[in-house]
Amino acid sequence: MLKATIKNSQKLIENSSGKNRLARKITLALIETALRAANPRSVVKKNLLLKRNKLIIKGKTFDLNSLNNIYVVGGGKASGAMAETVEEVLGDRISGGCVNILKGTRNQFKTSKIELVEASHPVPDMNGLQGAKKMMSLVGEAQEGDLVLCLISGGGSALIPLPVEGVSLEDLQEVNRALLKSGAEINVMNAVRKHLSAVKGGNLAKAAYPATVVSLIISDVVGDPLETIASGPTVPDPTTYQDAINYLKEYNIWDICPEGVKKHLNRGLEGKYPETPKPGDPIFERVFNLIIATNRMACLAAQEEGRKRGLKSLVLTTFLEGEARDAGVLVSGIAKEIFYYNIPWKKPVIVILGGETTVTVRGKGRGGRNQELALSAALKLRGVEGVVIGSVASDGIDGFSNAAGAIIDGQTIDEAKRRGLDALSYLLDNNSTAFFESIDDCLVFTGPTGTNVNDLVFIAVV
Repeated sequence: MLKATIKNSQKLIENSSGKNRLARKITLALIETALRAANPRSVVKKNLLLKRNKLIIKGKTFDLNSLNNIYVVGGGKASGAMAETVEEVLGDRISGGCVNILKGTRNQFKTSKIELVEASHPVPDMNGLQGAKKMMSLVGEAQEGDLVLCLISGGGSALIPLPVEGVSLEDLQEVNRALLKSGAEINVMNAVRKHLSAVKGGNLAKAAYPATVVSLIISDVVGDPLETIASGPTVPDPTTYQDAINYLKEYNIWDICPEGVKKHLNRGLEGKYPETPKPGDPIFERVFNLIIATNRMACLAAQEEGRKRGLKSLVLTTFLEGEARDAGVLVSGIAKEIFYYNIPWKKPVIVILGGETTVTVRGKGRGGRNQELALSAALKLRGVEGVVIGSVASDGIDGFSNAAGAIIDGQTIDEAKRRGLDALSYLLDNNSTAFFESIDDCLVFTGPTGTNVNDLVFIAVV
C-alpha cells in the first residue's frame, strides 16, 4: 500500500480554527487522494496482466511461449514498489533483475528474483553506480526472443548513474550539485546528464538490442516528455553534445566543470565519441515506452474527490513551472481574486495545480521548491480568512528537507511575527524549512511516499 498518509495531518488541522480549519482539512484530504491515485502498485497491476500464456502490458500482448528470458531493470523513487508488483505478477518467469531504489527504503519491499539496490538522490553515489553496472550487464546478455522490462520513475537520473569512460563519479556528483543549484529546468539538466552517461539518453535500449524492451514509466516531468523522464534510458535522445555545452555555459556552470567533463563533451562535439542514439535509429524498433501514471492523473483524482464532497473543484493546470517564489505570488493572487470577488469561480471552491517549479539558490538556507512557494504565498495572504494553500512534492521529499511541503493560511505570517520572525528574510535566504520549523504549524510530513508525479498545489477558498 502506498504510504501516502500525512503523518501530522491532525496537528495541522488542530493548529487552525474557523474557516481556516475547514479549508486545511479539505486540502489535506485531497493531497492524500492525489497521492493514492499515483500508487505505483495499483497502476502496475492495472497495466501488467497475465492471462494463461499471454502477458498483456498496457494493451500490448506478448506470447510467453515465444519469450526465452524476461529481465527486469530500472530505477526511480517509485521503482521499488513497481518491482515488487512486477514480481508478484510474473514470479519465476523472471530470469533476473536489478532495480535501483531510494536509499533507506529497501525494507519496504519484498523481492527475490529482482535485486533492489539502494542508491542516493538527488546526488548520485557509488551504490547507484554499482547497480547500474549490474543492469547493463543483464541487458547486455539479452538476445532476440528475450524481453527486457524497464521500470522507470522520477529520480532515475540520479539513482542510475553510470558515467562514460573518462568521467568519474565524483565529476558526475559535482556537475549534479551545480545543476541543482542553478535553477535550470529538468530538460536542461537531463540533456547534460545524458551526455555524461552510459545508460541514459537511449543507451540502455542500445545495450539491450536486439531484445524487445518495454518500459513502464511513471512520469515526474511537466508534459510527460518521454526523453526527459529519468533522462530517457530507453528513449531516442534529440539533444546533442552542443546542447549540453550550451546549457552549462548558459547557467554559468561550464567554467567550474571538472576537466574530465569538459574533455568528454568537447571530444563528443568533435565526433570522437558517439552521440546518444537518435530518433529513427533501428535499435528502437522493438522498444515500447508506456506511461502508466502522471501528475494529471493525480490532479484529476483530487478534483473528483472534491466534487464528491460537494465542492466546486477543478484542475487549473498541470503545467505550473517557473521560480517557486514567483509561483507563490501567482497562486496567492488566484486565491485572493476568488476570495474578494468570486472571480473566476464563486467560493467555496478548490483549485488544483500540478507541475514543478524551480529554485535558483542564492541564499544559504534549507528548503525546497514547495516550501518556498508556500512561504511566498503566505506573505501575500496575510489576514485573509478561509483561504488555504498547500504545496507538496508527490514523492514526500521537498528539496533537501524531510518534509513533503507546506500548508499555509492567512494567519501564518501573523504567527511568525508573534515569534519575532521576519518571513521575507527567510524567503530571500532560501530558508523556508527553517522558517516553517520555527512556527511548527505548516510543514507537511509523509515520509517517502513510494511514488513521484511532480508537485501538487491546492487552493481552498471556503
